[in-house]
Amino acid sequence: MADATQSHGASNNNLLPNTNPDEHQSFGPKTVRGAPQARDITTDFTRAASALNTGQLVKDDFFTLFEAVGALEIMDPKMDSGYLAPGEMLEDDYDVLRELLPHEVVGIMDQMLCYEMAWHMGHPLSQTLFTSLHIDRLLWPEPVELEEACFYRTAPELVTNSLLHTVFRAYCLATIKNCDYVHRRISGEHYYEEEDFVTNLYNRHLLSRFSMAEMQNLLNEAVAWVDDFKDITDKNVKSALVCRLNFRKSFLAAVAFEDATEDVDSRSAWQQCDELLSLLLETKTVGVAVKDAFSTKIQRRLASTVPPRPIVKIAFEDAYAHLSRLCQDGKEVHGVLDYQGGNNLLTFVRTFQSRKPQPSVYIRCLLQSLIFSGMKVLGVMSVRQFLFDDLSEIVAPADILIDPTNDCVEAPKDPRFQIAKRMEIFVGKAAQSYLDIFRAICMNRERMRRMLCHLILDWDNIQLDAEELDTELRRFTTEVPIHDPNSGEDLWSFPLSSWAYYHKLHQMEWIVQLGFELEIYQTEELAGMYWYLNHLAQTRLQHLERIRTFTTRRFARLAKPTSEEKAAFRCSLYFLDFAMLETSATQSFADALACLFTALTALSLLPRTPSSPYSTPSLRYSLRMRPFLPISLPVLPTFAEYSSIISSPSDSPSTLLDSAEQAMKTARKEWEAVRKVSPETGRYVGSEEGWRKGVRDVLRGCIAGSIAISAVRKAVGENEADPKGRVRVEVPGVEERYHAWWVVPKIVPVK
Repeated sequence: MADATQSHGASNNNLLPNTNPDEHQSFGPKTVRGAPQARDITTDFTRAASALNTGQLVKDDFFTLFEAVGALEIMDPKMDSGYLAPGEMLEDDYDVLRELLPHEVVGIMDQMLCYEMAWHMGHPLSQTLFTSLHIDRLLWPEPVELEEACFYRTAPELVTNSLLHTVFRAYCLATIKNCDYVHRRISGEHYYEEEDFVTNLYNRHLLSRFSMAEMQNLLNEAVAWVDDFKDITDKNVKSALVCRLNFRKSFLAAVAFEDATEDVDSRSAWQQCDELLSLLLETKTVGVAVKDAFSTKIQRRLASTVPPRPIVKIAFEDAYAHLSRLCQDGKEVHGVLDYQGGNNLLTFVRTFQSRKPQPSVYIRCLLQSLIFSGMKVLGVMSVRQFLFDDLSEIVAPADILIDPTNDCVEAPKDPRFQIAKRMEIFVGKAAQSYLDIFRAICMNRERMRRMLCHLILDWDNIQLDAEELDTELRRFTTEVPIHDPNSGEDLWSFPLSSWAYYHKLHQMEWIVQLGFELEIYQTEELAGMYWYLNHLAQTRLQHLERIRTFTTRRFARLAKPTSEEKAAFRCSLYFLDFAMLETSATQSFADALACLFTALTALSLLPRTPSSPYSTPSLRYSLRMRPFLPISLPVLPTFAEYSSIISSPSDSPSTLLDSAEQAMKTARKEWEAVRKVSPETGRYVGSEEGWRKGVRDVLRGCIAGSIAISAVRKAVGENEADPKGRVRVEVPGVEERYHAWWVVPKIVPVK
């Protein structure tokens, strides 16, 4: 064993360039005396690097990526938060206790408002409000008592600067509390931080332990002090200070988050905020900005792994516009609480979220909290009842399946007990997916489409499970099938499955339509996607006709319907008639645009997008239809079917233009009929203005489509001559369209 050890040691020594054992007894760092000798290795490094191929890396196992990036950060002003330029101090020399003039207080208040709105727009606090030296002094160290949240570190014997310590301190504390409420509201709902909002607080606390009443008292004291202070002789300055304090008080009440000790009408608070905005803008000119009151050096004290970033500065006009929309949306979002049925609620949320620009992330989270309040819908209704209301409106008016008395039956052999048991199973399967439709619409438009692509898979499974439950429920209901003389088969209503299929088809249409709004499709794909939208709308229309047939037949079989049953059937039939009209109008418009774009493609008038060497028509079709590939019904058309209609149509361009013209006339007529429907019938109570504007925009698109078809027909002529050189086609972007979902081409004569 000793020999083996000696041999091993000898072999190791042979590997060393110098075998003197005295030189290898210590492996620790050696002390070097004298100044280190530096040598320029740039030439050697460049020569060595030139021997590497493109994409080739040299990696040392003891020099990790983290260390490499860390080495790059050192002494780089863009990466090293501790880097100081020559002559620069580590801390700011601005004195937060210095006496401020009233004009300067107004100016800093406006600067804070701009930074607060920048945070609402999605920028982090480290680049907005947390760059304020005054706010940093109030938040660090964390105050335990409200009196500790002050600008001085050691309390003076006599506080003389009341403008700073009474007025401006109250405004700053209320601003922080505003951010606390907004942060808690958004964090408690569904949002996507990388897309909408940054919730990082950098180890700071936004005065969560203090109540709104304490903040309101401070603001009231500040307003009283300004009113009584005689040294402010300029009435505009005094008005500006009072206006900003009152606005902060109303804004605080509007965003108050579940403060059980306060009874605040949020809708009236938003109204008060909106009324104060005009005065806020009028008195903007009296303020004087104090740039030194904000600094990026504070980022060095924040708990963050992000390199230093510049302060995000937005113009006061942009901040005011965002705040104005925030107050307007805050007033109107509470209209969702006026419950008129599931479809009316769905219309309200869709119309509200389709505004341009889209409501801010705070308003969208507020809308979610109003709908999904605790374990109840709108704070007053169980999810089960909410689901049953929608079933009653679409497929099962006055049906035994949703009769609330079923829950009172305890005899297992009673059919109503078995019905209640199976309906409870259905609610457990479908309730969450039904609520997720509303949740998805509350997202930003890109995320909404992505969530709907996932949701339709759930609804496909719900439809399959509902078919089994429908089959079982037949044994306990008195349903009589409809005999089809053509096929000789009995047709059953399948109410639960029909309800799931209806919602699935509707979501599939939204996915395609959002693709137009988000400009996902290339110009040459527009014809195909409108053709598929036409296919989906036609399928939904046929499904609605089937539902209406069974509803009408079931009502006719009632011997002596009660007034409640008559009202339920009337409500359902009115909705089905309107849904069929709207679906038919969508189908006609989509058919017209599909024919028009197909004709323009055949005439080689559409502007070509740059070709990709890795793209083929079949691959693009698979990509566009990927969300619908796993869906069992409706069956996705094959690429061969799609290509035969769009890429190689059997009809001539003139025939396609005839079809487009006829479909456009039908679409315009049907959308006119949709526009005349009452809010109760159309299920848009509470969103009348936005809904009617959307229908008007679609009608304007129909008119523009008719003009475009006529222009192309005129350019082609009776002999179907080549129109190239006489007209050109412009495909408008989403901002240039009458309606984001309907891409109507512009036909421009070539001079």
